Amino acid sequence: MPTHRIGRVSYVNGRYVPHSDAAVHIEDRGYQFADAIYEACEVRNGSIVDLTRHLDRMDRSLRELRISEPMSRKALALVLAEVIRRNRVRYGSIYLQISRGVARRDHPFPTRPVAPSVVVVAKHGDQKKNDAMAVAGIGVITMPDLRWGRVDIKTVGLLPNVLAKQAAREANAREAWLVDDAGFVTEGGSSNAWIVTADGVLVTRPEGPDILSGITRRGVMDTAEKLGIRVELRAFTVEEASQAREAFITSASSIVMPVVTINGKSVANGHPGTLATHLREQFHGVVEARNLSTRIPI
Repeated sequence: MPTHRIGRVSYVNGRYVPHSDAAVHIEDRGYQFADAIYEACEVRNGSIVDLTRHLDRMDRSLRELRISEPMSRKALALVLAEVIRRNRVRYGSIYLQISRGVARRDHPFPTRPVAPSVVVVAKHGDQKKNDAMAVAGIGVITMPDLRWGRVDIKTVGLLPNVLAKQAAREANAREAWLVDDAGFVTEGGSSNAWIVTADGVLVTRPEGPDILSGITRRGVMDTAEKLGIRVELRAFTVEEASQAREAFITSASSIVMPVVTINGKSVANGHPGTLATHLREQFHGVVEARNLSTRIPI
């Protein structure tokens, strides 16, 4: 159902408000310093996929930035579920942002305690469109990785990602793979990067300060384990990716999305690979079965 027919509702600091009226103060530190973290979760069948892992990662990001928890996990889960319910989202996403709060503009942390700002936004998705994209596959380009040294913290400081995604759009590609100074792919502008070797091994970069530990990435590892597919955690170059049997990206919005071109050149035969397609088909059965007790029905 189109969102304009039901009227979007968002959550801002304790209130459910019309999306068009949702706002935070101009001296919110998330706005002025990117002093904030966020989570973007898939909503499927009206429930958040892999909620526990998202909340675990949120807790870690808050600890790393020394931002106070705004409420209990149970209370936050109820807020997320209510925003999904009020927007009648069956398939789409839920976005959560927590900033250090509102304070007079000064680079160090506020000397007086301030309450964290909390924003939650739900969005409808187009499952048919995403599935059709997976059938066709996507193109990626490569760019130097210009981000700060702690991208393992899911902060809202995403300007290099924005520029990379814009460059991909202008090149008629869907994603940009970021490449470190040694020539190895770190991850995509909003996704994790994977390849499949000639002997059918999945390869993705190991966790560390240079990539975000994707929740979907971990779900794909669970799926691969169930299917008996070997996963190798190591860096790979653009050249190795170009010569790979398959390539794909993972994220909450794309799940497993086959990559068929890199910098305009075909990967293998230029069609989605069978392994990536199989992982996409099996993913939700594995993830939802593992997290059945933590999903929030609306």
